[in-house]
Amino acid sequence: MVSYRTPLGRARGLGSAKHGASHWVAERVSSIALVPLVIWAVYGVLRLAAGDYGFAVHWVQDPLNATLLVLTLAISFWHMQSGMRVVVEDYIHKALTKSALLLLNLFVCGLAGALAIFSILKVALGGA
Repeated sequence: MVSYRTPLGRARGLGSAKHGASHWVAERVSSIALVPLVIWAVYGVLRLAAGDYGFAVHWVQDPLNATLLVLTLAISFWHMQSGMRVVVEDYIHKALTKSALLLLNLFVCGLAGALAIFSILKVALGGA
């Protein structure tokens, strides 16, 4: 089918290009925040590898470790959701499929993040 519309006519109604900048900045901020958190997490995993279950529980119950673990998980799942959103928006062109995948991405990342954070808080607050 031949389109006789001008480039401006085809572009109208597709939304503002300005909203993408905030997503781009948010992805960069989350990746910068993850650098020290992941370094700390790798250090923590190496320490935990030498201990037993009791040592791991004691380590997670330390307020600093629990806080940093929750931050690492929350920012990681947020960053993952943002990255997958960009992939879906860029490469999926059917509106219904795109909407379904975006919702699935949001719910899977949100649920997995919430379960991980709940588990950390349960151990940190003495429930395990």
